[in-house]
Amino acid sequence: MSSAGISFFDLLIAGVGGQGTILASDIIGKAAVKEGLPVMAAETHGMAQRGGSVVNHLRIGCEFGSLIPLKSADALLALEPSEALRYIEYLSDDGIVIVNTEPVLPVTVTSGVSSYPDIGEMIDYLEQKFTVKAFNAVQLAKAAGHVQSMNTVMIGAVSKYLPLSKDVLIECVRGSVPKKTVDINIKAFELGLLQA
Repeated sequence: MSSAGISFFDLLIAGVGGQGTILASDIIGKAAVKEGLPVMAAETHGMAQRGGSVVNHLRIGCEFGSLIPLKSADALLALEPSEALRYIEYLSDDGIVIVNTEPVLPVTVTSGVSSYPDIGEMIDYLEQKFTVKAFNAVQLAKAAGHVQSMNTVMIGAVSKYLPLSKDVLIECVRGSVPKKTVDINIKAFELGLLQA
């Protein structure tokens, strides 16, 4: 959204511990600051370990508080498919869902105690109400050179919708990841961009 030349954009980033949800939020937030836009962020964690739910509220151009109200996010960036469903109530009716279709399977699933919901059914449910961009970001990260660049793939995918320059986002990726992984993460960003 924008008003009087000022860009406003509410982005909710949801994932699980270990996926780089917080780093993704930090990169986008740094890009907003570099572009001179006010930015507010808030993060909440489930379990403070791998596998717990993590959600970041990122408000670009907003000065009204750091938490996105229900039904007002412009985009939901879901690094894990079930997390898209968990936080979908934050998305506005005309918002977009960008979702990685590769799940992080909890111990209860890998041990056979429970089953993971059908990915196709989850995507179909989301598509009934929202614009959805669904793809396997883990495979794209592997193609870029390392599975841990999956969050950068997702940043690339959402970059089309953000009121931020892609060059500034890439600069912030470059400055936020370990030096030895810069080329992998830039390639990951570019592969994500192709998904938008």
